[in-house]
Amino acid sequence: MPSVWVAIGIKRDMIKDNQKYFNRLHVLLDAVVVAAAYFLSWYLKFEGPFKDEGVGAYTMEFYLSALYFVVPGYIVLFYLSRMYAPQRTRRIENQLTQIFAANTIGALAFLVAIAAFKYSDFSRGLVLIFYITNMIMITVEKVFIHWSLRHFRSKGYNMKYILLVGYSRAAEEYVSRIIANPQWGYVVRGILDDHVPRGTMYKGVKVIGCIDNLDIILSSSQLDEIAVTLSLSDYDRLEELVGMCEKSGVHTKFIPDYNSLIPNKPYTEDLNGLPVINIRYVPLSNTINALAKRFVDIVFSLLGIIVLSPFLLIVAIIIKCSSKGPVIFKQERVGLHNKHFYMYKFRTMYVQAECEEQKAWTTKDDPRVTKVGKFFRKTSIDEFPQLFNILKGDMSIVGPRPERPQFVEKFREEIPRYMIKHQVRPGLTGWAQVNGFRGDSSIRKRIDCDIYYIENWSMAFDFKIMFLTIFRGFINENAY
Repeated sequence: MPSVWVAIGIKRDMIKDNQKYFNRLHVLLDAVVVAAAYFLSWYLKFEGPFKDEGVGAYTMEFYLSALYFVVPGYIVLFYLSRMYAPQRTRRIENQLTQIFAANTIGALAFLVAIAAFKYSDFSRGLVLIFYITNMIMITVEKVFIHWSLRHFRSKGYNMKYILLVGYSRAAEEYVSRIIANPQWGYVVRGILDDHVPRGTMYKGVKVIGCIDNLDIILSSSQLDEIAVTLSLSDYDRLEELVGMCEKSGVHTKFIPDYNSLIPNKPYTEDLNGLPVINIRYVPLSNTINALAKRFVDIVFSLLGIIVLSPFLLIVAIIIKCSSKGPVIFKQERVGLHNKHFYMYKFRTMYVQAECEEQKAWTTKDDPRVTKVGKFFRKTSIDEFPQLFNILKGDMSIVGPRPERPQFVEKFREEIPRYMIKHQVRPGLTGWAQVNGFRGDSSIRKRIDCDIYYIENWSMAFDFKIMFLTIFRGFINENAY
């Protein structure tokens, strides 16, 4: 084992040196790109396709002298936007958001500076062209760096070596994610644990000793990071181990072993210096968010009813002519805060006794479904009357699909976290539906999708689901 640690120590020193030079090169490259974007913007405005015959009172030298302030100013903005923070596990979408924010603030600051120093003849068009050009060039640069580094790391270069302290579910999940994402450039060299026998393997990662060996390993300073992945039963040692790691100066992470209880994005409160973690964060519990979503529901449901009214009338006539019974079928469902309501649908089954109808949900080739009803179910046309439920406030455009009371009672006992779905209004469509989980499909996977939606709600997420519903939600092979 000592020879392994020596090899890791040599590579670790190389990584630290390389990272230092790379960070400096990164800043220098950004400065060059900003300067090039500014010069290109000047050319486009005064010499190129956007040439302005009335250049004004300022010379080329005056415009280019602004680079003394523009370049360092944008480097500071990039730093404040955390564009120089470690990017190994960050998604490219996050970097693009940072670029947009930094450039927007930079352009506004540029305009404010022009006004403050009373350079009334300074071209605002140049600032606009620079804003667009710089955004494009910086984006191209960052995307190139991002994918280049990921490519090199997937080939085994610029790796970081990690030791896990504690064998737990959190340790297994951490190892699985690192193995599934070689582009992150992480290598787990082993696990220390007091309860699992030495030599135990998980996906190629071995338990190499007990937790007390950590002190010896840390003294050699031959690791890039320590990840504390203790099981819940060993949390009494957490303070001791964190203190030991911090004393050694090695970067330390804590990966809690209660992911099944606490969501990915926990909501924390500061209670006079005491951190309080809420077990479930529901963005729609915020009054402003709830009102905004309700406003969208009212507008879209009204528009839907008005625009689709001729089509809905035709569907009603077809149903009335194809089989005996009412056009609209209403059924008791469980909604927001476990309140019961009647959900409306176009009738797609032959009329049956209520006791027969409540026996089970529809399955493939269900004999109770009419011929036209089968088509309406497959294309989700039968769901359109729920626009009236949305207008009334029983439902929302987007949310978890509501279930009948007897199934709610059944699933609340069988499926963990099932009742969380009732913390928001049920929806006409949802994240589960656009991912193919509807009808006679896995209820557990549906609940996983519903909880993800509840914890990660945003207005943009709602519009994304509405858009995907057009292509994935209306026609589905699991809709019987």
